[in-house]
Amino acid sequence: MMTNQKVKVEKTVTINKPAEELYRFWRNFQNLPRFIKHLKEVKVYDEKKTHWIVEGLLDRTLEWDAVIVEDRENEIISWASVQSAEFQNSGVVHFKPAPGNRGTEVKVVREFNPPGGAIGNAIAKLFGEDPKHNLTEDLRHFKMLMEAGEIATTEGQPRGKG
Repeated sequence: MMTNQKVKVEKTVTINKPAEELYRFWRNFQNLPRFIKHLKEVKVYDEKKTHWIVEGLLDRTLEWDAVIVEDRENEIISWASVQSAEFQNSGVVHFKPAPGNRGTEVKVVREFNPPGGAIGNAIAKLFGEDPKHNLTEDLRHFKMLMEAGEIATTEGQPRGKG
């Protein structure tokens, strides 16, 4: 029997904006569904506690409460699900000035324990075969949103012939 198969993914992206602006946008947790795939809503209870709602498969949702573990303005935000959460997870985002005045390096680390059974299977599918790819996409969308004010898509655009 295998238990506690913690999955950890991390990714860093450089965004051509000051750390203060990126931190402020991220710290307003209700902004997160704008660029994190599958995240439907984050309800803010207070400065430390939030409620996360993720779109699952077959119109099923996963929900859990999380608490802010560390919050240093313009530098770091880390969080963890409460112990009773059905989906145990944690994460941290670091905001660090990029070398050569090139904006800000944003590093995100996510960890989660996939639960077993049907919920575990749904979560595995939800996060895809490659959680690192999902994190890469989320950060790519964050970068586009911050630098261009929108997330560019190819949906509805004609495809080139070739």
